[in-house]
Amino acid sequence: MTSRQRFVNTLTGRPVDRVPFIKVFGGTNAIRPEWERDQPGLSRDIDRRLQFEGVYRGWGTTPVNFWMTRRGEPEVLQEDARQVIRRYADGTVERLQKGQDYHHQYLEWPVKTRADWDRVRQRHLDPHDPERFPANWGQLVREYRGRDYPLQLTHGGVYGFARNLMGDEALLYAFYDDPDLVRSIMSGYTDMVLELWTTMVAQVQFDLVEFWEDMASKNGSLISPTLFRQFMAPQYERVVAFARAHGIEIILVDSDGYTDDLAADLVAAGVTALYPFEVGAGCDPAAVRRRFPDLGIIGGLAKECMIDGRDSIDRELTRVRSLLGLGRCIPGPDHFVLSNVSWDSYRYFMEQLRQLILTPPVSSGG
Repeated sequence: MTSRQRFVNTLTGRPVDRVPFIKVFGGTNAIRPEWERDQPGLSRDIDRRLQFEGVYRGWGTTPVNFWMTRRGEPEVLQEDARQVIRRYADGTVERLQKGQDYHHQYLEWPVKTRADWDRVRQRHLDPHDPERFPANWGQLVREYRGRDYPLQLTHGGVYGFARNLMGDEALLYAFYDDPDLVRSIMSGYTDMVLELWTTMVAQVQFDLVEFWEDMASKNGSLISPTLFRQFMAPQYERVVAFARAHGIEIILVDSDGYTDDLAADLVAAGVTALYPFEVGAGCDPAAVRRRFPDLGIIGGLAKECMIDGRDSIDRELTRVRSLLGLGRCIPGPDHFVLSNVSWDSYRYFMEQLRQLILTPPVSSGG
């Protein structure tokens, strides 16, 4: 089977020879910068060395721009040895911390009022902006048609897009203070995405839709089930209807934090798979599976085990067999590695995970 077939069949519950061995987080040939000093050339071929299947995280994305266009080159407002602060034409001001694990922070967001949203929507969210498709799109279409890996249609998130326009605090107040604005942002962005997808699915058969949401922390969801049903579910249902009309079965949601309490409403809205099931936030894939036997799971392994070396990694990887036993599950780390993880630890984690995935369990009986 190809990695494309394994990925789709695993998450849809169809027969599979084994689950795919994929990176889950990190991107193509992603490394910690210090690893390159000890392993020259690693940034060019880590995926080959570790024998990851598929592309990118294991499933591919396209270089189509689903965010805002016409943002211009950022204006540097301040820079020193530790950080750089810069502003974009849409009004976003961001701080980039140099050499940190969590290096990106918004200081100002582009939408504070309805007038701001009207400006952003008109100037930066035109689905027909020629900047949205890369110049080599025709060549990529030909490559995609012959691919052996899964490929996603990207949705920047119903909550996720709105939070990046307003910031979490302002958005959460706006659910109550200006609900029409929130609905307009969520529906307006989804309008744009569906318009782009209509062009894309006419040329390529896709395997999944991915929503980027990050709508939870370790303390639980940032949005209540009631608000999800009122504001977000209608947009999910539009996306699910589009996907089904075009033969796309996997609706995947990416959210950090404790997402187990969101699962019921996500499933009701048509979601078929979740990731990364952040263990450190208390996520319990087995409990979620018992409640929703048809829900796909990606991730579920704690990345922090790599900090403390091989004994810690071995203990964490004892969970792999039980995760595989759940069905519809592709085990992997819940995020890319932290800055204090060595190349030796990361390599050991991935080599041991691959062995577990590729080696069938010993039969217990006759």
